Amino acid sequence: MRRLFDSNRSKRISGGWKFVSQYDIIVLRYMPMTKKYKSGRVAQAKLKDLAEFRYQLRRFLSFSEMTSEVLGISAQQYQVLQVIATVPQGRPASISYLAERMMVRHNSAVELVDRTARSGLVRRVADESDHRRSLVEVTARGGELLSRLAEQHLLELELTGPGIVRALRRLLEPGGGNGKVAAGKALPLAEEKR
Repeated sequence: MRRLFDSNRSKRISGGWKFVSQYDIIVLRYMPMTKKYKSGRVAQAKLKDLAEFRYQLRRFLSFSEMTSEVLGISAQQYQVLQVIATVPQGRPASISYLAERMMVRHNSAVELVDRTARSGLVRRVADESDHRRSLVEVTARGGELLSRLAEQHLLELELTGPGIVRALRRLLEPGGGNGKVAAGKALPLAEEKR
């Protein structure tokens, strides 16, 4: 790997010498977006916007956890059902795919599939093309439960979605509260109020 020294970026990265990998390039690609905050400090208003956005997300995720538990499964098991039911056509629903989509380690995904299978929501099937791995399918019971949960989540998003979008737009706007988003145009915040 090559070494990179950039005195301008080193101040923001907290160090001078950095290894360049594909991940560093991605980070460096988005570094100019933080340019408006001097010395890594974030304006107090942006901290409030970030906190509000995180609160709105947590509120929805809390709803998801409670709704799943009321129906007898964990929020992670609900996520397993979602991931497996929405696997792109032509891609197998493997444990590796599940781990990637849920952002967990492979062994954690195995344990989660095992728990979900014991609940009768998914089943493991042999992969015809590679007998070393098993694929995961949603059972009829799992499909029914997924439909009920998805319907409840969509109803909740009708109520909380505008607050989440409003918080995200406020976070992304470049400062003056003019309703424009840095990456494109957005409706002024007043127009999205109910």
